[in-house]
Amino acid sequence: MARILVIDDEHNIRMMVGLALKAAGHTVRAASDGPEGIQRFDEEAPWDLVLLDQRMPEMDGLEVLHELRARIPSTRVIMITAFGTIDLAVEAMKSGATDFLRKPFSADTLRGAVEAALKGVKTNDTNVSSTAITFGLTTINGFRIESKPNIVNHAGGEYTFQFMVTNPLGAKQDCTVILPIYVIELVKAHANSEHLPGDNRFWQALCEEVLANHVWQHAEFPSDNVLRIDDLNTGLRRWIDTVVTA
Repeated sequence: MARILVIDDEHNIRMMVGLALKAAGHTVRAASDGPEGIQRFDEEAPWDLVLLDQRMPEMDGLEVLHELRARIPSTRVIMITAFGTIDLAVEAMKSGATDFLRKPFSADTLRGAVEAALKGVKTNDTNVSSTAITFGLTTINGFRIESKPNIVNHAGGEYTFQFMVTNPLGAKQDCTVILPIYVIELVKAHANSEHLPGDNRFWQALCEEVLANHVWQHAEFPSDNVLRIDDLNTGLRRWIDTVVTA
């Protein structure tokens, strides 16, 4: 079983996480803030996984993440937060986080995310371009999303993009994201451009972002394994701005 370090300033969270993971057979140590966590990380290494809260006094989670990855670039880290957005999840992934877990979460979701992170491939790559964000090398709430190459243009004016989604227990589902032509025109109008970077890869990445948002909000497969993009919400507009100006 794994050796896991939990860094969180909330006593109840440390206790719940510790009990859930110890019941699964893991060895768990805890720290109540960033500096204590870094000290314990150094003094009691090696660790198989770190669960790291985002919002803490003195040092926030991203600062601690950078410190841990500077010491051991292959460190597996799950960021946990009650305040994050998918944008923060992407930022954490770009900094090397393995997963991003949203509070409140159940013991089953926690254990599933931990198992998914432990089975994942370690990576030393901390230089991920904002135009190449993919959730295939990391997980959201323990769910992994992998893009499929096939794109279907329906006569009714809709594109469909296919993804393979794996949940924390290892179950796989083919999921479809539907992108209507009118939404494509809305995106072009928002970006003030007829040609978006990466062409089809841009639209595939946009659909992947929508699917990741669903998993982030609900920690479950989409209903009937289909999502339809009906409009541009604030999060998608921010994503478009980030990609187009990168």
